[in-house]
Amino acid sequence: MARQTRQRILDASLAMFNEQGEPNVTTNHIADELEISPGNLYYHFRNKDDIIEQLFARYEERMDTALVAPEGRLRDLEDIWLQLHLVFEAIWDYRFLYRDLVDILSRNRRLRLRFARILKRAADNATSGMRGLVQAGVMRASAAEVEATATNILVLATFWLNYASVRGDRDEHEAIRAGIVQVMMLLSPLLRDAERLHLNNLTQAYRQ
Repeated sequence: MARQTRQRILDASLAMFNEQGEPNVTTNHIADELEISPGNLYYHFRNKDDIIEQLFARYEERMDTALVAPEGRLRDLEDIWLQLHLVFEAIWDYRFLYRDLVDILSRNRRLRLRFARILKRAADNATSGMRGLVQAGVMRASAAEVEATATNILVLATFWLNYASVRGDRDEHEAIRAGIVQVMMLLSPLLRDAERLHLNNLTQAYRQ
């Protein structure tokens, strides 16, 4: 029963943080939503930051799974597209982290270090994926271009939801789809003609 209550608190907190924004939700709001006493909530979590840490651990696990590279072969465009889907789905499911990223990380050094680790792994993943495309003859890019494009991918993915919000996009789920296309288009100028056409066809089918 205690485990169930703890799970319900985490699930409700995630939904409320995503819908209302983490700064606008207090532990009292969460307790009211679940129709439990604040004391019951504090039995399971010390404070709101404790809840955020537990949600971050879930998010971290999702990202670690999303960033697993296929073994024994070079990646192709479909592999990169699929991996982007998994990454952006994790961003969508834990979008409150990205909306208030700077504020949340400034309050918690442990999370800042853990998020930096995720960024480092994502950068290594993007770099190795593009090196594989170069090795397979799908892409033409220097080492410096690969590194710069990997950084651009990370910056775009990390702050895409904030950009979409400032731009006035109302449908965040559609914004996530647009973010995936935008990241893939970073690769387009580096691809050989046949692969660029293939990417264009993938993008067109995805947007329909």
